[in-house]
Amino acid sequence: MSGTGPPPHPPGPAGDPGPWDALSPVLSPALAPALVAVLLGAAYLRLARRARRRNPVLGWSRARTAAFLAGLAALALALLPPLAPWAHGDFRGHMAQHLLLGMYAPLGLVLGAPVTLLLRTLPAARARTLTALLHSAPARLLTHPLIALVLSTGTLALVYFTPLYTALASAPGGHGLLHAHFLLSGCLFAHAVAGPDPAPARPGVPARLVVLGVAVAAHATVSQLLYGGFFVQVPVPAEQLRGAGELMYYGGDLAELLLAAALVATWRPARQPARAPVSAAPSPAGPAPA
Repeated sequence: MSGTGPPPHPPGPAGDPGPWDALSPVLSPALAPALVAVLLGAAYLRLARRARRRNPVLGWSRARTAAFLAGLAALALALLPPLAPWAHGDFRGHMAQHLLLGMYAPLGLVLGAPVTLLLRTLPAARARTLTALLHSAPARLLTHPLIALVLSTGTLALVYFTPLYTALASAPGGHGLLHAHFLLSGCLFAHAVAGPDPAPARPGVPARLVVLGVAVAAHATVSQLLYGGFFVQVPVPAEQLRGAGELMYYGGDLAELLLAAALVATWRPARQPARAPVSAAPSPAGPAPA
């Protein structure tokens, strides 16, 4: 055999583009995130329709559907032009991409409650398997807010204050690994703090508010260090560091406020049991009448 590659695309008439040439913009790797977002959105809408048909009374929340689609839109915005090329050439673009991937997209995706939607639409046997997985020891450990805090916010210092960012930026596929980390750790943190999906190991709302407060303080510290250029191991001009620090400070605050609002919206303080009224003590019986 003279070669192992695929056959060339069939050419069109002279001067006319062939069918593959017409599809080349759609099949471009740069547009792959949009295709993935469309496919995920279509799958979610199909499951939501199935949930409404199975239980018309319970149905499926349109607000959850809107949140999930908004999360997909933020994900596509982060990975498509013009933001994606800007992120590769400017650290401010990277930070805008980081905020979308690590905070805004996860918030929408998690508030869409995709696991609950799966549990309502899967066959009973598969739903029981998924429930058992959610209650397993590794899942309970991974979804604890403290673990999620370390994996999401705690790794920011590792990325920006060590040579790790430069190593990933110069390695093939390094940007993809960084994007996957931001997205997955952001989803994990949003789920652990305020997600509507089942989380058996999740502590109460006051404890989760404390964890969220620690995340806010950590983000503020990292953003201020970036703005001042202290301990930063990212070889970019000072104005890019200042711009990235401002984006993280203000953009991160807004995302964390939205996460706090989602958390407080789920707070149902335990009601104190009503006390039975204290009845008057019976008076001692007097002498029997004569």
